[in-house]
Amino acid sequence: MVRARPTALLVDLDGVLRRWDPEVPARIEAAHGLPAGALEKTAMDWSRLLPAITGQVSHAGWMAGVAQALEAPQAVAQWQEYRGEVDPDVLGFVREVRAAGLPVAIGTNATDHLDADLAALGLTGEVDAVVNSSVVGAHKPTREFFAAACEALHRIPSQVLLVDDSDRFVRGARVVGLSAYRWNGPADLPYLRAALGLA
Repeated sequence: MVRARPTALLVDLDGVLRRWDPEVPARIEAAHGLPAGALEKTAMDWSRLLPAITGQVSHAGWMAGVAQALEAPQAVAQWQEYRGEVDPDVLGFVREVRAAGLPVAIGTNATDHLDADLAALGLTGEVDAVVNSSVVGAHKPTREFFAAACEALHRIPSQVLLVDDSDRFVRGARVVGLSAYRWNGPADLPYLRAALGLA
């Protein structure tokens, strides 16, 4: 059976549309005498992360827990001042997809700080919808998250192409019927343009 061409794009934020410079936390950790990788490791501990990305705990509450665990509130505060950078190649692709008349949504596991992040990054208004796990109350790669994404895009799953840098999220999207592509970098863009009929 030939699969229909997707007519909507669901793009991941962190690792695809937004890039993070690993040198920033490394410098902060060194300055505060923290082990290398301590900030991210502590923040991404699943018992700490899950409540934040499903709306049970605020972003501020999440970071307060990280600061308490590390006994380093100043280091965490400095780390939080850095909000990453937009990948210009991916943003250009998003604009190209929308110019072709196809809707684009950001689909991300995020906290209640997401809108502020998007504004700081200049991304407000650059997509048709934002699917935030903390608003949905379910995280990628759950069925509920992808159902909310399809609803936001006004498409059925088979019409949506997910671009994500997580193998697990790509597999989860495929299980519920989405097309999904594992992002490796801007060299993937010609393939993605062709997949959406833009080439």
